[in-house]
Amino acid sequence: MTSALPDRLIAHLDMDAFYASVELARRPGLRGQAVVVGGRRSAPADAPEGAPLTGYVGRGVVTTATYEARAFGVHSGMGLMKAAVLAPHAVLLPADFDEYRRVSRLFKAAVAELAPAIEDRGIDEIYIDLSDVPGARDPVGHDPLGGLRSLAQELKNNVHAATGLSCSIGVSPNKLLSKIASDLDKPDGLTVVMPEDIPTRIWPLPVGRIHGVGPKASARLVELGVRTIGDLARQPLDWLVEQFGAHHGLWLQEAAHGRDDRPVVRESEPVSMSRETTFEHDLHPRNDRARLGEIFTTLCQRVGDDLARKGYVGRTVGIKLRFDDFRTVTRDLTIPAPTDDGAEIRAAAGQCLKRITLSRRIRLLGVRVGNLSRPGAAVAEPALTPRDAGRGKVAASARPTGSPPRPGNTTGAPRRAAISDLQTLSLFDDEGLTPGPAGT
Repeated sequence: MTSALPDRLIAHLDMDAFYASVELARRPGLRGQAVVVGGRRSAPADAPEGAPLTGYVGRGVVTTATYEARAFGVHSGMGLMKAAVLAPHAVLLPADFDEYRRVSRLFKAAVAELAPAIEDRGIDEIYIDLSDVPGARDPVGHDPLGGLRSLAQELKNNVHAATGLSCSIGVSPNKLLSKIASDLDKPDGLTVVMPEDIPTRIWPLPVGRIHGVGPKASARLVELGVRTIGDLARQPLDWLVEQFGAHHGLWLQEAAHGRDDRPVVRESEPVSMSRETTFEHDLHPRNDRARLGEIFTTLCQRVGDDLARKGYVGRTVGIKLRFDDFRTVTRDLTIPAPTDDGAEIRAAAGQCLKRITLSRRIRLLGVRVGNLSRPGAAVAEPALTPRDAGRGKVAASARPTGSPPRPGNTTGAPRRAAISDLQTLSLFDDEGLTPGPAGT
């Protein structure tokens, strides 16, 4: 043991170009090429390759890109049409989120075999508390960080063995520094940053590399002559407070000096679960109602399956619609008993839909279930909003006629049987809806 190491040792593990890497694992012939992942899956997983981006016309956005494509300026969130201008030769592959979630579970399980104190931060990244993991504090020869590096490398090896993919790990005394460190030597990086390394490894970086300093704050700092994290660290607190307010100004100073006391949170209860889809082309509520109805039902089923897989039920069902003029409308209601049943979610979502005037083409459709609990747990009655009070006991009307309230169904077969009965329901045949004319 050595007393040279900080009390806390936190790692941030980030999968390298995760979605693209998953696709390349299935299409090894595309390795080394510029590949862009975006849009929807329209080809089988074993298809030899995707279409070139040349001449792409559509609304889709880049989900991720290989490092070869990033060299041409392509990045996540960019429109695919713009990506086609920057890298017309790049191969376009549709996203397959079911596969990404499967591989995500594999890499997290591989990490948990060695270090179970994990904070899940999304499909492709986690924080890991290594403070008390055996071997982390053992020196190797004259290197007090030797055991820590060996442990981090073992984590990387486990991830590769489980998935065939590479990841980058940053290790430091806290989450803020580890997040920065994991990005310093990508791909397949392993970077350890201790407090004494901050002036040489952290301060020369652009101020926007601090997680939490977004584009607007970064641009504002650059306008004020603060370009690097080191520049920020040299600013007096009074000046930062004057420019950014007491809370944010203090946080900026702490972050610039690499100080962060946030713990690794091993479990966090989700607030809600949702599924939504943005259409390639706007759909008309009357002319496309059969297609919309099928999509709507599928979204409800998937939300129900997500709830069941993760062991939750929910009482508040909501929907979201975005129209072709980018106006977004949401509606929700609370049902009598928590559920994870896709059929019940579909019925409640249909009740929400009755309260929306469908006068324009639809760009996005989403379904959400909130007010989550574990099956069998006591659930507090949610407070009525003024809108709820005005509607009376609308929640009771969410359940199909003759279907008694019951706790969430956790068996797959009954759910699928029930949801299949709803496939014949049209999305926009509910009484009370007012779709626009066919040509709208």
